[in-house]
Amino acid sequence: MAEHPLSERLADLQKRKDQAIHAGPERAVLRQHEKGKLLARERIEHLLDPGSFHELDMLARSRAEGATDRPYTDGVVTGFGTIDGRRVCVFSQDFTVFGGALGEVFAEKIHKVMDLALKIGVPMIGLNDGAGARIQEGVVSLDSYGGIFHRNVLASGVIPQISVVLGPCAGGAVYSPAMTDFIFMVRNTSHMFITGPDVVKTVTGEDVTLEELGGAGSHSTKSGVATFVSEDEKACLDDVKYLLSFLPSNNLDEPPASEVTDDPLRLCPELHDLIPPSSNQPYDMKKVVTSIVDDGDFFEYFPSWARNIVCGFARVNGRPVGIVGNQPLMLAGVLDIDSSEKASRFVRTCDAFNVPLLTLVDVPGFLPGVDQEYGGIIRHGAKLLYAYCEATVPRIQVIVRKAYGGAYVVMDSKSIGSDLCYAWPSAELAVMGPQGAVEIINRREIADASDPVARKAELVDEYTERFANPYIAAERGYIDDVIDPAETRQKVVAGFELLQSKREELPRRKHGNMPL
Repeated sequence: MAEHPLSERLADLQKRKDQAIHAGPERAVLRQHEKGKLLARERIEHLLDPGSFHELDMLARSRAEGATDRPYTDGVVTGFGTIDGRRVCVFSQDFTVFGGALGEVFAEKIHKVMDLALKIGVPMIGLNDGAGARIQEGVVSLDSYGGIFHRNVLASGVIPQISVVLGPCAGGAVYSPAMTDFIFMVRNTSHMFITGPDVVKTVTGEDVTLEELGGAGSHSTKSGVATFVSEDEKACLDDVKYLLSFLPSNNLDEPPASEVTDDPLRLCPELHDLIPPSSNQPYDMKKVVTSIVDDGDFFEYFPSWARNIVCGFARVNGRPVGIVGNQPLMLAGVLDIDSSEKASRFVRTCDAFNVPLLTLVDVPGFLPGVDQEYGGIIRHGAKLLYAYCEATVPRIQVIVRKAYGGAYVVMDSKSIGSDLCYAWPSAELAVMGPQGAVEIINRREIADASDPVARKAELVDEYTERFANPYIAAERGYIDDVIDPAETRQKVVAGFELLQSKREELPRRKHGNMPL
């Protein structure tokens, strides 16, 4: 019986697809595994639900003039699939093909999958592991980067964009991750920098290692570039899945609610013992967070950078919320340049993706100092103020202890649009702390006293009794209720239930002019 004419063609197709699946040379594959790194397809397999990946442009290949080596895929795997049953688009750069360097076709594949993600309204996940622009393709590869950046901006605030840096990411290539919503890195194997250690040495004379200059440690503690850091690739990809569980697929969807596993009426008596007897003593704000939220689960955002403010995702009564809280354990919880920047970015991200905001306040003010003023604390502090003022998601404020001066206003006060404001009896709402206030108001009286030290102590006690409490603010309606700390979870659950139908429209405009 004669062979069906299609059989030969199917065999040819299979051969080409096999070549695409094994596009990188064997030695490059071995080297990738020796470094403890997964291959581009192995990463996708770990990230997506089993069997859900559909590859696109598998048979695309370079059309650069004079190119003799034209492997299929051109060094990047693109397509779509599901995570926990929810659709996503993904690209995964393949370091075993041309070192993951970006050329024209490579970029076109990314452009196509980004366009698709935006059209259908699903998260876009980029797995980055590449050597930057393909030098042989010259200005074409640079122009191709521009197409990616342009799409990053069009998708910003419309679909979640997640960058996972799993190897080198240098030069112009860093700007795409920098414009996405979240950047994940892996300790010791991920590197991001504009110019490498050799160029830095030539230009500035500074001797710096690859890890010191652009490693996950530096970017998660010093520069505020890496949002999340993991110990290995699989843990990193698992964290990406966890993050997506708090986010909607796009800006028109609500974040995914899950089954309620923690009693919404549960009291938190442990919060009674949390606040120390002296208001100058620290405590851990994360303990307040884990006490209030469902099952104590809290996914912290930038956990190692600007640690005087705590931000992250949790669930309250099964629904995702974003939490911002001053951290008295670090710099007494003051607002400074880095913490203002971190929190404002987080607030805007939550607002873009319909995640309600809970703000826990214990702020003695803004950090004083020449470095802070010269560094632009006014401008950076204004970013946080702007972010809260602009946010239209449900917003609840709980004042735990100190709420002094302009920093109190900036931390989502009633006056800038918070929907519900609660205070614990330990709350202190005032223009400034007792010591500083007395020195200004009663300077002459203290100087003229027979015992200035004793007189100052008396005045401080008087001021504390009069102002270091929540009751003047409660009388004025600046806070909606003074509550027993143990009731905080109940109040927050009821508040967010009430605010589910909140609708607020901003004035029509092209865009605001944030103090960047």
